[in-house]
Amino acid sequence: MKNLLFIMVGILMIAGCKEEKKAQDLAQQLQTDSLQKIIAQRDNEINDMMATLNDIQEGFRQINEAEDRVSLAKDGEGANKAVQIKENIAFIQSRMQQNRELINKMRQQLRESSFKSDELKRSLEGMVKQMEEKDKQLQQLRAELDKKDIHISELDETINNLNTNVENLKTENHQKTQTINTQDKELHTAWYVFGTKNELREQNILVKGDVLKSNFNKNYFTKIDIRVDKEIKLYSKSAKLLTAHPSASYSLTQDASGQYILRINNPQQFWSTSKYLVVLVK
Repeated sequence: MKNLLFIMVGILMIAGCKEEKKAQDLAQQLQTDSLQKIIAQRDNEINDMMATLNDIQEGFRQINEAEDRVSLAKDGEGANKAVQIKENIAFIQSRMQQNRELINKMRQQLRESSFKSDELKRSLEGMVKQMEEKDKQLQQLRAELDKKDIHISELDETINNLNTNVENLKTENHQKTQTINTQDKELHTAWYVFGTKNELREQNILVKGDVLKSNFNKNYFTKIDIRVDKEIKLYSKSAKLLTAHPSASYSLTQDASGQYILRINNPQQFWSTSKYLVVLVK
């Protein structure tokens, strides 16, 4: 009977180990699948941006060829040279517009992608400068055509459009940069205050035991950049955080005189629950 009992216990232990092994294998497989999805998404984003980059470079190559054809036509002879120039100018205008749209597309891809590449950003800015250089080259080409008494109304219209579009592109780029910088600054801005119970009550920061529930005085707070300001001196031998922040993200330590200093070890985690910090001191 005892032998039978031992056998049954052994069978149950083996079955339990197998189930635990299956659970571990399943968890590992789920983790692997998640990582593979992240890698695949990153690869797709990079491939899409590289495809856009190649399209822009191909556009510049075609524009260069068309400019060469215009140069040959203006230096040649025959009644058809004005027609040839007009056709190539129309092509340049169309391809420049496509490149502008592709540059805007790539800028959007970079903004929305989880893949942040300084090299791609530099390449994009280089292409904007190339567009500006093409504008200058077309203005020079117009001057050369005028000298040869080749006047094409479409060329004047193209140059004017290019001037406007390049300026719009520069303005748009500047405005977007300012917007991104402003949003980035706001994203990394927080406010803190420390004070006695009476001081916090006077500013409606602490009301009947509740913190930041009433119309409190926001001007009483100090604004900081959470990327830079990771240490706050509290100038008190007694300190207690009244707002909720993950305990693992900060530490309260005392200096040589026994006064507390708040050290934020993990800013992203610390400020994730609230961008306002209230500390009660005595």
